[in-house]
Amino acid sequence: MSSPNICILDYGSGNVKSVFNILKHLGHEVVISNEKSVIKNSSHLILPGVGAFGSAMEKINNKIPLDCLEDQVLTCGKPFLGICVGMQVLADEGNEFKKTEGLGWISGSVNKLESYNLPLPHVGWNDLIVDKSSNIFDKLKDHKDFYFLHSYAFDVQNNQNILAYSDYGANFVSVVNKDNIFGFQFHPEKSQRAGQIMINNFLKQN
Repeated sequence: MSSPNICILDYGSGNVKSVFNILKHLGHEVVISNEKSVIKNSSHLILPGVGAFGSAMEKINNKIPLDCLEDQVLTCGKPFLGICVGMQVLADEGNEFKKTEGLGWISGSVNKLESYNLPLPHVGWNDLIVDKSSNIFDKLKDHKDFYFLHSYAFDVQNNQNILAYSDYGANFVSVVNKDNIFGFQFHPEKSQRAGQIMINNFLKQN
């Protein structure tokens, strides 16, 4: 397998530089761009994200050529990774402040995290409860703690699209997958060795 050629999509409110830095640290070829030619020439696409669902989708619609992106991901089958809000926007809709249409790549909705008496946002380290075997979890072994920062969670419609949960008062979905599309609710770029392993596992997808 040839070395991955990674494009990080930048809509102006993601953890773009941190993701870029960890990929460079791991020795990968990576560029930050929304240009159609770069998206088409890349082998892997990553959409980081922080902030609210609605503002994220507004910026994505304004700054990212979704026709080109959807062609490359949904038609050509290029591996795609959404991080934090970048995972949440894969849903049909988000209900943070107001109902907002998402990308609709994985059926479901994003709603306030049901944490019971635990404070929101859910911030800090938490582990994964793996629900289905996948090579995205290769070599994790004892490295299962990841860094989270969020108040909303992806309620996935089809359980087949859920790879892992995490627990914060109740279980919430922390890893999703549909074909070539992956989403991490946590921040792999802030998750030390465990996050680096997950990033490298994603980059082995083809």
